[in-house]
Amino acid sequence: MKKTIYLFIAAVLMVSCGSSYKAKDAVLNDMQDSVNFALGYVNGAMLKMQQLQEDSSDAVIAEFADALQRGYDGKVEQLSEVASIGRNIGMAIKSFEKNGLAENKSWQLNEKIVFQGLVNGLNEDTTVMTNETARQFFQSQYQASMMAGDSVIAAKAVRAQCPDKVKTIELKNFTDSINYAFGLMNGSEIKNYVLTSDSTGAEQKEFIKQVNKALKLKVKNPQLMNMGEQIGKTIREQDSIGLIGEPKLDTRFPLIKQGFINGMYGHDTQFDQQSAGEYIQTTVNFVKYGDTKGEGERFLEANKLKEGIQVTESGLQYEVLTMGKGPQPQATDKVKVHYHGTLIDGTVFDSSVERGEPAEFGLNQVIKGWTEGLQLMPVGSKFRFYIPQELGYGERATGKIPPYSTLIFDVELLDIVKEKATPANLQAVKPISERELRRN
Repeated sequence: MKKTIYLFIAAVLMVSCGSSYKAKDAVLNDMQDSVNFALGYVNGAMLKMQQLQEDSSDAVIAEFADALQRGYDGKVEQLSEVASIGRNIGMAIKSFEKNGLAENKSWQLNEKIVFQGLVNGLNEDTTVMTNETARQFFQSQYQASMMAGDSVIAAKAVRAQCPDKVKTIELKNFTDSINYAFGLMNGSEIKNYVLTSDSTGAEQKEFIKQVNKALKLKVKNPQLMNMGEQIGKTIREQDSIGLIGEPKLDTRFPLIKQGFINGMYGHDTQFDQQSAGEYIQTTVNFVKYGDTKGEGERFLEANKLKEGIQVTESGLQYEVLTMGKGPQPQATDKVKVHYHGTLIDGTVFDSSVERGEPAEFGLNQVIKGWTEGLQLMPVGSKFRFYIPQELGYGERATGKIPPYSTLIFDVELLDIVKEKATPANLQAVKPISERELRRN
């Protein structure tokens, strides 16, 4: 499922990991239960893949689940944009204490130097290094490190708090330089895009305050906890608008939460990641467009009773407008046609007639209703097809065609196209030379 519920703003709270969460089968009494659980599962499975590669312990999962509950319960402090970014920066640096600078395990984190670079960047101090120099140096070294596949575990992180004053420092080695460059370029970005209107310096002080508060949190996976709080908050916001913004779907948080836990543990007895995603998409389409399916079925039931309407075994309905006298195409043939397609309410979704240009295609490259119907037509014929959704695009939305739509096509079969030899085809057959002919 492509739609995501992640938003990276959260609050500053100490974490209690006293809760115990287990993967277990959920009781799913109806479609609403299932789609809530599936949504949690697919997102939990993504987090497992993206965030739990280094540590998927019970404590880390409990930390996330607690944060998810806090966010849903509204027990998360509301921060300003600047404060939120400060907290996120602090959380990111805190995660580097275990994973290496910028998630590069071969680079030792030195928070003292990173933060001095950050503050110098916030204050546009270029004494040690300019922003552009820092960026070029960091990017080139990061790329080189990735290409080399560095895997040496760096020394233990040097921890420190973020200062509030500019200071010129000496960079004694590569580790100092890469840490300073990282801090400086981030500080410069924050200055240019977040603190542009901070004329008094108050926002910078709040930013640094939140960085330091985040560093003090005793958490195992800071970024994951941060996500949990905001995801919980986002789910709570959907109580009033419907799950995933669909008013017909209720939000059932306990099932979403259990889905997350199961996904993070890889407990796939009810759903795996693929089947959960497919179930969500199918369910949302059905909730949104179920009336479309019912209306189409009712239309076809009434339509088949009309004079001149013929119905095939598959359920395809057709009406002969003009019967031609030419040959009938086979399923593997390519045909040339004019067509005009509408929904049952008359909405035109595609028309070669309106474009003034016939279309050519293979019968094995189109929807089932066309593949079957055109084989009934001699060249020169014009038929009207009434195509049930299962012989059309089914649950897929295509252009102006909603999922589960019954389709109506007026189709004129102009010709069966014979494939012509291309120059490439001709060159593929090597002519026999005169010399070879004599030799044979």
